[in-house]
Amino acid sequence: MAALVLLLVALGVPLAVVTFARRRDLGTSADQATFDALHTASLAAPSLREGLSTQGADRAVRHLRALLGTIGVALTDRTRTLATDGDAHHHAELAIEHARGVLDTGLTVVLPPREVSCGRPDCEVRVAVASPVVDGDAVVGALVAYARGTSAMLVRAVEEVARWVSGQIELASADAQRSRLIEVELRALRAQISPHFIYNSLTAVASFTRTDPDRARELLLEFADFTRYALRRGGEYATLSDELRNTERYLVLEQARFGERLRVSLRVAPEVLPIAVPFLVVQPLVENAVRHGLEGHADPVQVSIVAVDDGPDALISIEDDGAGADPEVVRAALERGGAGDSVGLGNVDARLRQVYGDSFGLVVDTAPRAGTKVSFRVPKFAPGVHASPTSG
Repeated sequence: MAALVLLLVALGVPLAVVTFARRRDLGTSADQATFDALHTASLAAPSLREGLSTQGADRAVRHLRALLGTIGVALTDRTRTLATDGDAHHHAELAIEHARGVLDTGLTVVLPPREVSCGRPDCEVRVAVASPVVDGDAVVGALVAYARGTSAMLVRAVEEVARWVSGQIELASADAQRSRLIEVELRALRAQISPHFIYNSLTAVASFTRTDPDRARELLLEFADFTRYALRRGGEYATLSDELRNTERYLVLEQARFGERLRVSLRVAPEVLPIAVPFLVVQPLVENAVRHGLEGHADPVQVSIVAVDDGPDALISIEDDGAGADPEVVRAALERGGAGDSVGLGNVDARLRQVYGDSFGLVVDTAPRAGTKVSFRVPKFAPGVHASPTSG
């Protein structure tokens, strides 16, 4: 971004799109131009981060023209003109044709008057400069600028802006890829309950069918409710109340299996129960505490679940006094984002960071033979985070 701003300032390209009263604290005219360019780029970035679409291009293209200071600007994908801006719109509508050479070669093209000028005496457009928009190694579109004349400086400016647009498109692709990966991992998280948990739960139910039929019936109902919730379709979010209720179902089934070896305590502030949280964000952490807490640990293990009000956030923690783990092993599991044996831990961490930001990831305190505590915060209110009405 700094390189883009410095280049545009050096070119003497008009950048200002917002008028401010001149004040000494704004510095020199170059400082003002730099500020205006940064501000304009910040206005275009959110739309481009949605990907190369008609809607995003339509919102971004006027800011791109302001960055370049040209008569007109158009943005295309590989097959059509997505959006245009400026007095040269009757030229820019043909941008996909003007960008054909760029899309085929991936190289910046300068189109002379004979290919661009419409011949109208009142039309100022004489040339066009088209530069590729890339996503990785692929040319996915073009930025086309229309001007009165061309120069090496204008060509460099269009290339720099196109390069910046490409960076935003690549970030959009990375975000989409990350979302797809997390969705795949969430499906894996759901599938993870199938083999061992289902077998062990049904075995526990079967063990009570002769000795305590009523208990067997209750466990079977808990198992049915647990699997129906965990395997439900739709809804990225649930209330914390629903998440904790499903976690209780899981623990009832595990206590039937482990008996006195597994002890559970739950402390929840009523005011945090309605908060919307990512779906399946608590139970996998509790499952991790049960599995790894009891693994190789002969004594009974206490698992404590706490959810309390903490100002603008809810603070949730899952703690066990079991076997503990090597902190480096846990760190590696989190860095893998859910791959390997700790798919639950890594998946929950990745989804929390995606929804709320990196400052809301998991915090894990553990050591061999010292138990494990996993905690995280969730905002009480976050844009776009709403519990599904079908949850529970």
